[in-house]
Amino acid sequence: MQAKVRYKILILTLLPILLTLVSLVFITIYWNISYTGKQLFMKVKADLTVAVNTLSSVQQNQERLLDRIKNSYEFQTYMRAAVAGDQQQLVELKRFLVEQKKAHQLDFLQLVSIDSASQDPDLRQMLPLLNDSGAHSGLMVLPAARLARIDANLPLKARLPLIATPRAHTPSHAEETRGLLSRSVLAINGSSGTPAWFLDGGTLINGDNRIVDHIRDLVYDKGTLPERSVGTVTIFLDNIRVSTNVPLKIDTLNQRIEGRALGTLVSEEVRSQVLAKGELWLDRAFVYNDWFISAYAPLEDVRGQRIGMIYTGFSEAPFIHNYLLNIIELGTILMLVLLVSGMLVYRGAYSLLQPIERIHHVVNAVQSGRNLRIGELGLESDNELSNLAEQFDNMLDLLQRRNAQIQAAAEQLEMKVEERTRSLQEKTEELERNVKLLNETRHQLVTNEKLTALGELTAGIAHEINNPTAVILGNMELMRYELGDNATVVQEEIDLVIQQVGRISTIIRSLLQYSRPGEFNAPLELQQTGPIIDEMQLLVRHSLGKQQVVLLPELHASCAVEVNRPQLLQVLINMVMNAAHAMDGKGRIWIRSRDWLQDDEIIGVKIEIEDEGCGIPEEQVGRIFDPFYTTRKDGTGLGLSLSYGLIKRLGGTIDVSSEVNKGTTFTISLRLKAQESQSLPFEGLLFDNSDNDPVDSH
Repeated sequence: MQAKVRYKILILTLLPILLTLVSLVFITIYWNISYTGKQLFMKVKADLTVAVNTLSSVQQNQERLLDRIKNSYEFQTYMRAAVAGDQQQLVELKRFLVEQKKAHQLDFLQLVSIDSASQDPDLRQMLPLLNDSGAHSGLMVLPAARLARIDANLPLKARLPLIATPRAHTPSHAEETRGLLSRSVLAINGSSGTPAWFLDGGTLINGDNRIVDHIRDLVYDKGTLPERSVGTVTIFLDNIRVSTNVPLKIDTLNQRIEGRALGTLVSEEVRSQVLAKGELWLDRAFVYNDWFISAYAPLEDVRGQRIGMIYTGFSEAPFIHNYLLNIIELGTILMLVLLVSGMLVYRGAYSLLQPIERIHHVVNAVQSGRNLRIGELGLESDNELSNLAEQFDNMLDLLQRRNAQIQAAAEQLEMKVEERTRSLQEKTEELERNVKLLNETRHQLVTNEKLTALGELTAGIAHEINNPTAVILGNMELMRYELGDNATVVQEEIDLVIQQVGRISTIIRSLLQYSRPGEFNAPLELQQTGPIIDEMQLLVRHSLGKQQVVLLPELHASCAVEVNRPQLLQVLINMVMNAAHAMDGKGRIWIRSRDWLQDDEIIGVKIEIEDEGCGIPEEQVGRIFDPFYTTRKDGTGLGLSLSYGLIKRLGGTIDVSSEVNKGTTFTISLRLKAQESQSLPFEGLLFDNSDNDPVDSH
């Protein structure tokens, strides 16, 4: 908590400072980018203006140079003699012009008659443009053949190999053979006072770097650009650099420049805007191999057609470097100011943070269960934190007293709850016993009523049905005897009648047995279960053989149990036959016997009858031991009820576990010593909660 408060105080205090400093940084960056950028473009535009004016002044200087030559004594002397027909003086005049060309670093200087000038298509373009003083200067682009007409050396000097350049179109030819001339023409009047001769002179700009270097020295002298910045000037013929000081390679460590980018091409975007559209370019541009703050202007020849461009510019990287340095410097200053401000704020807030730390420590201690108080904080009595600490201590005292009261009340309440819970548990157990006893009594009364009604019904049935059935059986036997061999025709019907009469007799006997519970009190003796199971196998062998049912005994019981042998035999026969019926007459039945152990002590025998039948659905399991309940069409529903009653009388149980479509297992549990039940044989049926076979209870 203390750390969070400390950080919040520092943030709240430093946030205005931080926002102010960051705003100043961004404002400074904006000013640098906006205003400095504008100033850079203004400078490069001014440099371009100087370059254009310088190129014009070069041409004007050529005119003045031609005028000085024309007015020189030697030229006038040789000219008068040549006009008079002195061939020797004409040769001297030509020699004089060659000397003047070399002396003034001109690429060509010649005297042309008016007839020759009118026949020269290039000079013929300039003659109409002569001013009042009879002179005119301009730019002109000539192919190699026309250059050779002026001077045989010009085509070779004009030739430039072209270099493929990034961001420019690939050149369509390997070299440039045309020449860009700065040409001046000066008229020389004859005796009639009209022009009779023309003094023609100028320079070939291709490969001549004097003009661009002169302009560079004018506009990019030392101190005009940042360190490592390069100022360049270029004259283009179309989009080809024919005169430039743009370096081919720059060593940024010591500013060593290797070669000039002659024959390289201007970027396509600049060519499209300046040459194609005739517009001024004033923006950053890619110059050969780097970005420059650039200005381009179109150049026109003597006919007013665009023939090239003039460029001035300086490298952009040093200015970007300066921008980044300014940002780093401002960021460093910002961090130092924040650090100093944070230290000052922390020192100022320390006296506030100490009491808060004490309060936080006491709060954590109270949360962990210790009994601490804040106490005196060493502050003035009217200080807010001091009042807060005093109120917090009073609250803790009050809370401690309330907790003690609550604890005492909780202990009393817990004792009362335990007492009431025990009382409720005892009453609940007593109620459950009473409910169980009530259910047993109700069930016993219902069973007694059933038995009473069954006894009366059985007596009537035995009296009314036994005699007619005996008569029917006797007459059927007599009929068979009287018919003799003819009885075969209706033998099936006779057997069916006898069979059904036998079924009626069986039902009557079962009803008599079920209705006379006194017969359950048969004598009990200690018997081994193995011989009884073996006898059962002999009795059911014939029936199981007809149904293709295999009986598999696994007898491991070693002790004898107290039972009535005929009754147990009847129970086993009922169970095995029910299992056979549940398998639809085919399958296996396992009958197993083993000792019944409890706490490693033998208390009886368990007999299991397991089949592979269809199983008993869960909703039918609870009814299989009910009297007269059966799922077989020819069953009476009394077999399982009688079996359960016999086992129940001995104090044993019959448990059932079943799974639909897999089989059923009946488990008979018999104790060593029979514990005769005082209840009726059909009372309180006990069985497992699994599914059972749809067995017949006969």
